[in-house]
Amino acid sequence: MMRHAWLAIASLGAVIVLGAGAMTADKKDKKADPKVELVMEMVEAWNTQDWAKVVDLFADDGSLHSMMVDPIVGKAALTARITHIGEGIDEITLNVRNIGVVGEVVFIERVDEFVYNGHAGSVPVVGVIEIENGEIKEWREYYDRAELLEAMGVKTDFDSDAR
Repeated sequence: MMRHAWLAIASLGAVIVLGAGAMTADKKDKKADPKVELVMEMVEAWNTQDWAKVVDLFADDGSLHSMMVDPIVGKAALTARITHIGEGIDEITLNVRNIGVVGEVVFIERVDEFVYNGHAGSVPVVGVIEIENGEIKEWREYYDRAELLEAMGVKTDFDSDAR
């Protein structure tokens, strides 16, 4: 059931993004929207495991919200969470399939490939990012949580407040 919900969200996101004149990761638009550039800077920070940069791109009161769990709000909480997850990541690549802007919101469709504590996996993700004053105000992530945990090779959720 969860996979069907994800597919519906991903399909809707892809339609919205493509309808907005999206660019794919392998097409570099010389006049890329600064919001897209900021999101791609975040992708690069994840790909290079620059956890300080990941946190730095958020506003002081910014939030990262995996929709299946409570949001992580503020740089102190983001630092704790990103550092905790980063400790287990041996390799990670966020493969961007589509990215575009609708109004003031960036939509990004990607497949995240990783090696987490020696376990290789991947998961499709749709991100919805609100940017304010050149910083990430809110980053919402839509994916199948059970699929992610299985791909990571973990038996219990690393979020104690997971629903």
